[in-house]
Amino acid sequence: MAATVQQILQNKGGSTHSVTPATTVLEALKLMAERNVSAVLVTEGQRLVGIFTERDYARKVVLKGLASKDTLVGDLMTQNVLTVSPSHTIDDCMAIMTNNHIRHLPVVAQGQLAGIVSIGDAVKSVMEQQQATIDQLSGYIAGGMTT
Repeated sequence: MAATVQQILQNKGGSTHSVTPATTVLEALKLMAERNVSAVLVTEGQRLVGIFTERDYARKVVLKGLASKDTLVGDLMTQNVLTVSPSHTIDDCMAIMTNNHIRHLPVVAQGQLAGIVSIGDAVKSVMEQQQATIDQLSGYIAGGMTT
């Protein structure tokens, strides 16, 4: 049975880190460094309006010669963010991330932000599923052998 986003959130928790569009890039980067995350969600009240990632910083600030302390997240964030629900499978997430060249998927449940799934979370889940299958098959093989 395929793991779901809900299962990942149960294991890692549903906490997210967010800023507003009026936050400076420097403030967003400080938050990302403090929390050891590579993306922050951009919200207005309870509404998700974008995402700002380390990739956005590298491509939209550094390469363009902008100043982090003078540039607002709202000017650079990725808008129209793809999201998933808790019932999506990890395979769904991997496909969405791969097909859209993204590394983070906010999770929305009943119109509310419920968490975020990263490519690392998805890979870890797949690896755990594979290990469980290996363990199960090893037990089956060992149990069927007689000396």
